[in-house]
Amino acid sequence: MPHINRFADLHSEITAWRRDLHEHPELLFDTERTSAIVMDKLTEFGCDQVKGDIGRTGVVAVIKGKTNHSGKVIGLRADMDALPIFEATGLEYKSKTEGKMHACGHDGHTAMLLGAAKYLAETRNFDGTAVMIFQPAEEGGGGGREMCADGMMEEFGIQQVYGMHNMPGFAVGEFAIRPGAFFAAADQFTIDLEGKGGHAAKPQEAVDTTLVGAQIVVAMQSVVARNADPLKALVISITSFRTESDAYNVIPQHVQLRGTVRTMDKDVQDMAEAAISRVALNTAEALGARAVVTYERGYPVMVNSAAETSFAAKVAEKVAGKACVIDDAPQIMGAEDFSYMLEERPGAYILVGNGDTPMCHHPEYNFDDEAIPAGCSYWATLVETAMPSA
Repeated sequence: MPHINRFADLHSEITAWRRDLHEHPELLFDTERTSAIVMDKLTEFGCDQVKGDIGRTGVVAVIKGKTNHSGKVIGLRADMDALPIFEATGLEYKSKTEGKMHACGHDGHTAMLLGAAKYLAETRNFDGTAVMIFQPAEEGGGGGREMCADGMMEEFGIQQVYGMHNMPGFAVGEFAIRPGAFFAAADQFTIDLEGKGGHAAKPQEAVDTTLVGAQIVVAMQSVVARNADPLKALVISITSFRTESDAYNVIPQHVQLRGTVRTMDKDVQDMAEAAISRVALNTAEALGARAVVTYERGYPVMVNSAAETSFAAKVAEKVAGKACVIDDAPQIMGAEDFSYMLEERPGAYILVGNGDTPMCHHPEYNFDDEAIPAGCSYWATLVETAMPSA
């Protein structure tokens, strides 16, 4: 495949793009520098159309093949945003902004899709239209939802859409994918507790919200252990326990709990939402306190469509060989807002190996630049295979 050699030639250039992005991380929708660089490079490559400000700071580019007898339009998506994490890698090109870090490899995703765009704009060895999608705010902001809400799919006539994410623990050059539910739905909840504050030496005169909160934390796991079908996935994690006082001798009047719920099935999601409220309200009442539960649905389950998943696996096999492609990857309880794009169009999301590095969202995580040729080649092969030249 000639593009394999081309990406070997471009490897150092794409690596330099990636490391520059790594040095200048931006959060959520505040990707002004990243988006501007992406737009400049896509324009320099000679894309037929480059448009920004989609989903606030998203960028979309159109690359037309040599012919368009097929009328096919394929979307390829990369995310651009970083995380509010203090980097601890010690790399020469580490983040220059304290408290912000590309700890999930979105710098690598952006660079790989830019590399593919450069190649596709040079060669145009396909029959149809490739649409490059650069998305902000994957890390909790719902940038995929916002780009879709802006009418991206309709405006650019996208018929299928594909995404890719690096995965530590898989060897560089390996790919993993599965049909159906792949990444979990992610909901969040807040439980506000009100009791009766008082002196810690006189608990009998108070209603201890710290004790109430602790009981709720423990009781919440009964939802997983005793209310959920053990053959269906459910995670409930209390991640924050806040009292209004840091004093050693004060029983606080108010306590707030926060947590997340991860599910792969809507029935389980509905059950969990109802059970969390029931457990919190009834436990608080039993102990003389009052609870207010706020439950928010977040990213939906990310579901790969069957035909497109099978196709994506075959594309990966062309790039890496059958032995390096897992087509029945385990489900992942992390969430991914590419789910919004897959709700609008059929498509598939694939993982590309990132070698032996700490897991994503860790302060010592680092994207392995040796994965760049595999990722770029996957994108190029996908376009040329889905829309072969007439």
